Amino acid sequence: MPKSSFAGALTTPRVDVGIDTGNDFLNHTVDGFLKIGAVAATRAVAEDTYNIVKGGNFSRHHLEHALKKMCKEGAYWGTVAGVYVGMEYGVEKVRGTKDWKNAMIGGAFTGALVSAVGKNKRDKVVMDALTGGAIAAAAEFLSYRS
Repeated sequence: MPKSSFAGALTTPRVDVGIDTGNDFLNHTVDGFLKIGAVAATRAVAEDTYNIVKGGNFSRHHLEHALKKMCKEGAYWGTVAGVYVGMEYGVEKVRGTKDWKNAMIGGAFTGALVSAVGKNKRDKVVMDALTGGAIAAAAEFLSYRS
């Protein structure tokens, strides 16, 4: 029986926004903020669009709600990402090496900071720090996969 196969490569476009503040730490932080903030804003718009289409009614109120949610989500997740990227970069510079431990420490600091700003109790802050460190280290390990 004859077989056929498909050989080729599928590539995605690379989008890079370069903002030079004159400071590497700030450059990394702003880059993280913009990239993840844009992803979060896009997710919020997609979710609201789905809900509007599903509900079958579109109004100015729905549009205003979607825009507010988009800005709020983008700012929140962009800030979290900016803090994480800045922390990881700072730890890398302090330690003088680039490895998974920087991601773990940066994730732990970010988890603790975001939790503390949310006025959580000490046990919750510690748990969020552990979770942030674990997620960041896992993401770093996954990025090494080929």
